[in-house]
Amino acid sequence: MRVMHIITRMIIGGAQENTLYNCLDLLQEYGDEVLLVTGPQQGPEGGLLQEGRVGGLAIETTPSLIRNIQPLADWRAYRQLKSQIKRYRPDVVHTHSAKAGLLGRAAAWQMKVPAVIHTVHGAPFHPYQSAIARKFFVACERWAAGRCHHMISVADAMTDLMVAAGVAPRAKFTTIYSGMKVEPFQQSGQYRAAARRELGIAEDQIVFGKIARLFPLKGHEYLIEAARSLVKQCPQARILLVGDGILRRQLQAQIVEQGLQATFIFAGLVQPERIPYYMSAMDALVHTSLREGLARTLPQALIAGLPVISYDIDGAREVVLPGETGFLIKPQAIEELSAAMLSLARDNGLRTRLGQGGARRFTDQFRHTTMTRQIRELYGRFV
Repeated sequence: MRVMHIITRMIIGGAQENTLYNCLDLLQEYGDEVLLVTGPQQGPEGGLLQEGRVGGLAIETTPSLIRNIQPLADWRAYRQLKSQIKRYRPDVVHTHSAKAGLLGRAAAWQMKVPAVIHTVHGAPFHPYQSAIARKFFVACERWAAGRCHHMISVADAMTDLMVAAGVAPRAKFTTIYSGMKVEPFQQSGQYRAAARRELGIAEDQIVFGKIARLFPLKGHEYLIEAARSLVKQCPQARILLVGDGILRRQLQAQIVEQGLQATFIFAGLVQPERIPYYMSAMDALVHTSLREGLARTLPQALIAGLPVISYDIDGAREVVLPGETGFLIKPQAIEELSAAMLSLARDNGLRTRLGQGGARRFTDQFRHTTMTRQIRELYGRFV
């Protein structure tokens, strides 16, 4: 097949890693011709394509394909995408992210591409927007849904959300979980001593990790509030924050205000290949985001044998199974979050049982080759 993937930007992030693995698998495992079209890499998250992991993949950058709404630039991007499609003549155009999904689907549909597929990594509309913004993005998604043959959701929850908003009927969606390289997480335990030594973590300290950009709606502020109660009852608890972003100074100020400087450790921005290393220093993973399709850190932690605590948002409930893999709690809840952390901090057997339950259940399901096989089978329904 000739496949063109279109995405707004290839920063370090879950949707971008998903897309890159899909492209490379199609190229290397199936011998397909693959072109990745992306906008410029912008943002403090860092770029995936600078890491030497592109493995012969053809890449074209479209400068006008940017994340923010800019009508003139968006029109240029649409025309450029049509030109690229005309030149490349793909069997499949597969779009990702809101802006690339809108413009890419419109261009591919206009050019009569045999298979136009879109992946919903996370809905662009959510309850924390203004009503006007939400209605606008729902209308955009509804319009774009009429210009593709099928949509992939990274979690059943994404399909439920899109169907409830009237974007498209349920029959137009297939859930395919976002794939990753699972072996580094299976083997991450070998780094535990070195990682904890580097971070200054003592052997008897219990470490809760959070892996996320320091951005709005990622919920770091709730974790800080919960930590205040936790450390009173479990002074040896530590919280490791992996990631960076615009809220770093604000969060550090909140930590100082609460007198929790000794509790929190900032690892900063790390490359995806280093995530298993820092995860090895943890005893459990905490996910307090308020919106996310299905955060990759949840299955990554479970594959590494760690229990997880997550707010009950979007696709989290599909991997965070109470009593089997972790704790699922109400969004923004502070006391419940602190209580769950305390339960894990006090019970090594519980941590082991929940972590091993997740590893058994989800390792094969989240292999990137499993994802690509399912996606390619979907392409075959239309080509």
